[in-house]
Amino acid sequence: MSSSTALAKVTAPASPATPVLLTVSVMLATIMQALDTTIANVALPHMQGSMSATQDQISWVLTSYIVAAAIFLPLTGFVADRFGRKRLFVWSVVGFTIASMLCGAAQNLPQLVGFRLLQGIFGAALVPLSQSVLLDAYPREKHGSAMAMWGMGVMLGPILGPTLGGWLTEHYNWRWVFYINLPLGILALLGILASVKETTINHARRFDLLGFAFLSLGLGALQMMLDRGESQNWFHSPEIITEAILMALGFYWFVAHIFTHRNPFIEPAIFKDRNFSVAMVFMFIVGIILLATMALLPPFLQNLMGYPVLDVGMLMAPRGAGVMVAMMLVGRLSGKVDPRKLIFTGLVLTAFSLWEMTLFSLDSAAWVLVRTSIIQGFGIGLVFAPLTTIAFSTMPASYRTEGTALFSLTRNIGSSVGISVVMAELQQNIQRNHAAFADYITPYNQALLKVGESGYWNIHTTQGLVAINNEVQRQAATLAYLQDFQLMMWITLASLPLLLLLRRPPKNTATETNIAME
Repeated sequence: MSSSTALAKVTAPASPATPVLLTVSVMLATIMQALDTTIANVALPHMQGSMSATQDQISWVLTSYIVAAAIFLPLTGFVADRFGRKRLFVWSVVGFTIASMLCGAAQNLPQLVGFRLLQGIFGAALVPLSQSVLLDAYPREKHGSAMAMWGMGVMLGPILGPTLGGWLTEHYNWRWVFYINLPLGILALLGILASVKETTINHARRFDLLGFAFLSLGLGALQMMLDRGESQNWFHSPEIITEAILMALGFYWFVAHIFTHRNPFIEPAIFKDRNFSVAMVFMFIVGIILLATMALLPPFLQNLMGYPVLDVGMLMAPRGAGVMVAMMLVGRLSGKVDPRKLIFTGLVLTAFSLWEMTLFSLDSAAWVLVRTSIIQGFGIGLVFAPLTTIAFSTMPASYRTEGTALFSLTRNIGSSVGISVVMAELQQNIQRNHAAFADYITPYNQALLKVGESGYWNIHTTQGLVAINNEVQRQAATLAYLQDFQLMMWITLASLPLLLLLRRPPKNTATETNIAME
């Protein structure tokens, strides 16, 4: 953002008649986009059968959306400045809704992938726009409450997505995971048109095409590498090596460019705000915990513990209840309690829940799974809203839209990195554990010989060896999941020292206009 941005928009708070309508409208847009990050995952096998696609081909339904959203998310700040935030918000909702309908009506895989690409392009701006609109609509002392409400949509969408997607697919068909966006989109559009105020357009701002190209190259290559790494055997694949090289070059060129260009695509000064920069690291970690855990639990519950798909969704739903309770509590405590204390409490609770998950067994009762989900949801909820409030507490208003876009991008990258890391670790640990357990399968293992007398695990018969190998594989996989939970626990605990770098948000001593002119 150039020096002319100092004269950029300053949005007046919403009039007394519209805050509720404005909040509900932007929340609907947030939920609509957040739902689509996970709702389609459950329906993938049904899409695969309907489209007669291979596993590798159908994965592009997810990859296309993720890559498109990652590339176009950083554009939010520039487009909002150049054409107006309300106008961008309206067209994003309209485009996302239409793209969702086209996804539901797709007749073949190329159509579905193409429409998902459009969905990612239009949906990229929805979350950062909703966040910046709420921050501008409420006075600074109410930012904590506003971010608690906004956080419900961002957090509940991915959590409830698999449950809703499973229910729609089971009772209707996979197309309804996209059609569900139509009523949400219409309501969000009408509310935004009625309540959101347009911002001042900055005609002086110029588009840094080269900076955008470098960043797009880095982000696109990173997302492709993370999404396809597991299926392509990571760095044993020429494709993944090529993507890693392109990622490194893209990010290197981008960083060099923004520090040397007169009007860079992203103004480096935005990172001088210590609270914002530290909060981005925290948000990266939140992204890992939020979606990586959700990527691990469904296959663990379904493949190893034997729960049906709908029951898996029901067992994961209490996590959303924990998030909602935490968000409501944060909203009431906003301005009364140091948000750093809330973040600390949330991180400790999240780490505790992950420690409890390392104690799971294949015989764990359902109430143990539910209790752990509630604690984890409550912990993440205590972190999310206060962290967002701190991130923008000292940032000039002119940087907000760009800052919220970077904040959402950091969370998305954290989720992608987290899922890729835990899935790669899962596969490697399964192999290591299987090899370690297999060392005990010998004719000299007296316990095994006694069990083998029944004939089921008889090491001297083919049937017995197959049964033993199946059980070894089952136990190896179980332990591998628990090791992943432990890894995320240590990542959570390792983030605690970062709290010392955060400053407490200042009291509201200046108007939004004064802040914007700093």
